[in-house]
Amino acid sequence: MSAPPSSLTEEDKKPNDQSSAAHINLKVKGQDGNEVFFRIKRSTQLRKLMTAYCDRQSVEFNSIAFLFDGRRLRGDQTPDEVSLLFPFCILQFYYFC
Repeated sequence: MSAPPSSLTEEDKKPNDQSSAAHINLKVKGQDGNEVFFRIKRSTQLRKLMTAYCDRQSVEFNSIAFLFDGRRLRGDQTPDEVSLLFPFCILQFYYFC
């Protein structure tokens, strides 16, 4: 017996351009040179990325600041709001003493 024909065509299997445009790949680079990569939606609040980063690095959320282009990022901002328009951006953090 042969398998039933697939209902998906090759066109349906291709990634949706809108879907990939709705996401952004971000690299968080720490003072120690460590890099952690994330892929988030452009409409997602950066707090989600910040919290995930702190969890992965075992760092207290209130002990670091996330910066982009010299500006401190707030958790309630989204990539679109702070002009993270490139598909790949660098965010740096600094420990507070």
